[in-house]
Amino acid sequence: MSNDPLLQPYQLKHLTLRNRIITTSHEPAYPEDGMPKALYRAYHVERAKAGVALTMTAGSAAVSRDSPPVFNNILAYKDEVVGWLKDLTDECHEHGAAVMIQLTHLGRRTRWDKGDWLPVVSPSHNREAAHRAFPKKLEDWDIERIIKDYADAAERMQAAGLDGIELQAYGHLMDQFWSPLTNELEAPYGGSLDNRLRFTFDVLSAIRQRVGNQFIVGVRYTADEVLSGGFNADEGLDISRRLKASGMVDFLNVIRGHIDTDAGLTDVIPIQGMASSPHLDFAGQIRAATDFPTFHAAKISDIATARHAIASGKVDMIGMTRAHMTDPHLVRKLIEGREQDIRPCVGANYCLDRIYQGGAAYCIHNAATGRETSMPHEIPKAAKRRKVVIIGAGPAGLEAARVAAERGHQVLVFEAANQPGGQIRLTARSPRRREMLGIIDWRMSQCETLGVEFRFNTWAEAEAIRAEQADVVIVATGGFAHTEILSAGNELVVSAWDIISGDVKPGSNVLLFDDAGDHTGLQAAEFIAQSGAKLEIMTPDRAFAPEVMAMNLVPYMRSLQKLDTTFTVTYRLTGVARDGDALLADIDSDYGGVRKQRLVDQVVVNHGTRPLDELYLELKPFSRNLGAVDHGELIVGQPQSRDDNPDGEFQLFRIGDAVAARNTHAAIYDALRLVKDL
Repeated sequence: MSNDPLLQPYQLKHLTLRNRIITTSHEPAYPEDGMPKALYRAYHVERAKAGVALTMTAGSAAVSRDSPPVFNNILAYKDEVVGWLKDLTDECHEHGAAVMIQLTHLGRRTRWDKGDWLPVVSPSHNREAAHRAFPKKLEDWDIERIIKDYADAAERMQAAGLDGIELQAYGHLMDQFWSPLTNELEAPYGGSLDNRLRFTFDVLSAIRQRVGNQFIVGVRYTADEVLSGGFNADEGLDISRRLKASGMVDFLNVIRGHIDTDAGLTDVIPIQGMASSPHLDFAGQIRAATDFPTFHAAKISDIATARHAIASGKVDMIGMTRAHMTDPHLVRKLIEGREQDIRPCVGANYCLDRIYQGGAAYCIHNAATGRETSMPHEIPKAAKRRKVVIIGAGPAGLEAARVAAERGHQVLVFEAANQPGGQIRLTARSPRRREMLGIIDWRMSQCETLGVEFRFNTWAEAEAIRAEQADVVIVATGGFAHTEILSAGNELVVSAWDIISGDVKPGSNVLLFDDAGDHTGLQAAEFIAQSGAKLEIMTPDRAFAPEVMAMNLVPYMRSLQKLDTTFTVTYRLTGVARDGDALLADIDSDYGGVRKQRLVDQVVVNHGTRPLDELYLELKPFSRNLGAVDHGELIVGQPQSRDDNPDGEFQLFRIGDAVAARNTHAAIYDALRLVKDL
């Protein structure tokens, strides 16, 4: 038996959980037609077989047709869900993990033009800012219907063999009843706290009548809205005590805050640059006051913090959900004494932001997550050892090196700089984004353990690469900032990279033209605004920084809005000319009929990158495949077999921004899916 507090079993009612680490309910948006099919099952099974105590599915599964998911959630109101969930549960049970699911009615946190186009319902007509639907105020027959829907869904989950369910009560219908801000009903469901809680206890009573007392039922809820006019921590503690006293709840899963705005959501689920475990002490206060099984998760991204949460008695089970998206084998590595091998969550929040943008959840630097049916988390050995030469030690090059070395190949990496990192080094110059270096540091540690050879401060020449007599050459040289986009005056502008790197100091009156819409533009904007400059951020798009996405945008806005910053959308920079000591910027609009000018002392352009592909083009004639990639083989996971030039010396590939400007995840995915089959 281990003495590690995280590895101690925990008895929850009749259920023995094998350790104290869970993945809390979350919806990675992998269902097909609202059902948890092969990919969804594989995702949870991967974590179950690696040792997690409890995997919670769905965040959240919809219990009613008038709770249509705004992204791809499980539909718990359909009978066919039982079979799919049974398959998932049975396989997770085979690996020793418990399985639960989170059930909800979204209330106003959805849209009327989704699903069956039914009216959104809530205890008031008040619209939620995030989803913008004006709800119908609930009638008595709505309440009766939804209570039955909860009970029906719970019965389905029990039939599927799950170990329990969790009801969601933050931002969704259940706590829309709780909050004075969203409950404008008359008695018996509105007014006093007793009345506002009545819906919850009616739901719990109906569920218990269906599933009995042995089926585990918990509530994940906010115990403090941290919102003017909402309920506070004192009332949250009162609610916590009442949930325990009801005798119908087996555990509390505590959060703090509100999720009706992007800013509120980001405070509940913090991203990089924000405090670690910000609500853990609050959850501990609830645990101490109720003496009741308490779960918690909110930026518990490292083992030390998780261990402290359990060892100090603040909570009974600790959620490491995004950490498991980054490394599903986290618990197994902990058990095996390989804590240093755990791939770190860097808080980039690419996973959640993609979901809220309408896509599936992917980890920024584990491209196998969400692709468990096609991408391996553990790299198999190759049948034959080959020599692989890689040019570039950015995220793409390092992932290629790591995977090739895991395959058992001899790997040599050339890097022109004196240290690895590529564009991530530039990203990490922003204090809030320093955690991104974990992407590089982990790969360097893995590569060093695997015996990868690095040659830093070395500009790779074609002849030198050919002299290595490699079997495979991979060009991961990245890109360079592209600013030559104007009809005149390209020589008068600087790039966003120039500002972030410190090579160019910000002016005092700056126009930043951003039509890439990514982090680089906003990072440069922060450096400029924080220098004390007057700043205008201009984009031809109808919204600025669309590639940054919702939750990552929050810290930028909190920083920039406090400074002398103007945001201008739907205008395009077309040219720059000198005007004495100043610069005159010409501006028009894609919508036509508009001509404007700005007089500034600096123009900064963010227009993505162009590939650094000269070396690739030099090597191409000497390669057997002439640089070509068979997309069919790549997609289905077969080795590249093109032999366009039988006299060629090596296979040649390029990955990441050396192909085209994309993002960190794309660069790492390029490397993984190519090199796993070498």
